[in-house]
Amino acid sequence: MIRSHRWRTRHTVLSVLFITAIISFMDRMVISAVIPFIAKDLELTALESGVLMSVFFAGYALSQVPGGMLADRFGVRRVTALAMVWWSTFAALTGAATSLSFMLVARFLFGLGEGVYPASAFKAVAVWFPAKERATANAVKLAATPLGGALAPLLVVAVMSFGTWRTVFYALFLPGVIVAILFWLLVKDDPSRSPKVSPEELAEITGDERPAVSTAGTGVGLAAALREPGILRYFLVLFTFNIGNWGFTGWLPTYLVEARGFSAVEMGVSASLPFFAATVGCLFGGWMSDRFFSDNRRIPIIATQLAAALFLYLTFTASSVIVLVVCQTLTGFFLSVFSSTFWALPITTMPRSLMGVLTGLINMAGQIAAFLSPILVGFLVGAAGGDFGTAFALMIGSILMSCALVFTLPRQRDDDAVAEPVHP
Repeated sequence: MIRSHRWRTRHTVLSVLFITAIISFMDRMVISAVIPFIAKDLELTALESGVLMSVFFAGYALSQVPGGMLADRFGVRRVTALAMVWWSTFAALTGAATSLSFMLVARFLFGLGEGVYPASAFKAVAVWFPAKERATANAVKLAATPLGGALAPLLVVAVMSFGTWRTVFYALFLPGVIVAILFWLLVKDDPSRSPKVSPEELAEITGDERPAVSTAGTGVGLAAALREPGILRYFLVLFTFNIGNWGFTGWLPTYLVEARGFSAVEMGVSASLPFFAATVGCLFGGWMSDRFFSDNRRIPIIATQLAAALFLYLTFTASSVIVLVVCQTLTGFFLSVFSSTFWALPITTMPRSLMGVLTGLINMAGQIAAFLSPILVGFLVGAAGGDFGTAFALMIGSILMSCALVFTLPRQRDDDAVAEPVHP
């Protein structure tokens, strides 16, 4: 991809995946910006507001594995297009809620639909890109996630200038449907089935397909995926890492206001910087993994985890506003570099025929952590009377634990393993 300047069909596919990921993350993040208005309108307590923000991840985590199984069985095209229409509908219905119970159901079903997408996207990258380009292509897709998070507050400000918080959710429906149609038209389940893919490009995509690291034998579905020897290790690495990652992401605004005395405007500007830095970090991590570490992809993963833990500590101990802002921005950068370097391993070492369900299983770990982490951090801060010391210790400790677990992962794909067919 990066090594040739000629535009190919797979680059169009990646562009659609990028746009879809922006829509996905923006849809889920707008609630963080409008929750004060929702709480005032529906007279929610702080606890009820917290539950409302967390319930999305319950549905999101539950549909990770089914989403991967559906993508493996029916293909990414149908699964993603239908999922987008589903989640866009329930995102819009959030705006019609007149009670907490209605909104909780809408947010849960919204998460259930959106949770189908990640595994489909990972599978699309695996089947549309040669192994030497997958980390970079996946990084481009992942970079859309923090970019969507950075754009969400801007959307809220723009829409609420002429409407209400309800209008924000209504505005999410049409872009989702348009992109779903775009996905249906431009993304085929396999490049060999696309009339726009030339024999030359197909040879590029499949030419460096080497054996996957697998002793699970043949088979499809969840049972075959669970026989993959590395699946539990990947699961634990992402779970422990995301305890720290989502603790930082979810609680940074509160930390800046309550512990550091930032005003609302100062917090808004400062809290957006890690998202923009994360966009750059995703792109850098994938490029670096493909360019310099294809023979040992564990090295950049471990290095960025250690850097993230260091800057988390420096964020907590910073004595000046400038140092604090720099350190929390670099924390966001390295947390995101981890994401693209980490995912480079499973999408280049595991069987393509199981890519959907395998990545769904791994990503489910991250979403369970995303659900639990804000609750754990909140409990620790409350128990400490508002002090964030134990919370930062939890975040740093969980990232270091994840770092230790990375040493158990494979360095690269094993050419001595039994090969699977290039076109499952």
